[in-house]
Amino acid sequence: MTIRVLLADDQELLRLGFRMILNEEPDIEVVGEAGDGEEAIAAAAKYDPDVVLMDIRMPVIDGIEATRRIVSDNAAVRVLVLTTFDLDAYAFGALRAGASGFLLKDVPPSELVAGIRIVASGDAVVSPRITRRLLEEHAHLLELPGDDGGAKACAAMSTLTDREQEVLEAVAEGLSNAEIAQRLFVSEATVKSHVGRMLGKLGLRDRVQAVVFAFQNGIVRPDGAR
Repeated sequence: MTIRVLLADDQELLRLGFRMILNEEPDIEVVGEAGDGEEAIAAAAKYDPDVVLMDIRMPVIDGIEATRRIVSDNAAVRVLVLTTFDLDAYAFGALRAGASGFLLKDVPPSELVAGIRIVASGDAVVSPRITRRLLEEHAHLLELPGDDGGAKACAAMSTLTDREQEVLEAVAEGLSNAEIAQRLFVSEATVKSHVGRMLGKLGLRDRVQAVVFAFQNGIVRPDGAR
């Protein structure tokens, strides 16, 4: 299957460089480009990409808001954010907006290609541990759900089995499938099944969203939180 990619960056030379790298891959096709967030939203609707390679700091509409709108319009689209700092508030905002991960702009070509393939497969590029560090560092920016959001979260949580709740908590702690399997004395395949069912019941796309969900709903709390 060919992975359809949309490039969204306000620097034309960067887009050209990314296109040259990706055109060398037999399973990746660059279907369009955008120079700002507004163009990215329109291009995503037009070209229906599998992955949007999204710059954060763009004119007209920034990458965070563009990510939010693209994911809202089509939940099947995966957004991979490009940033200059691995633990800044922009990356944090992108994850909250629905991005499936982020990469540094100076990432080696092989990691860029691998990242696109990972998010296209439905997984997340950013490890839950890094996501947890982001959430801890920027916890004051978290939008905790109101009565309605909290009620929906509780309703969704009530559909989880005890084991699925244990898996959610372990994922939120940043544990890998292997580490969860060791903790729960089950196989990695069993953990993978539990993770898949847990994500499906909560309406989450990937493990990174599970970490955000857990923080927002008090399942886990930032270190040092009062």
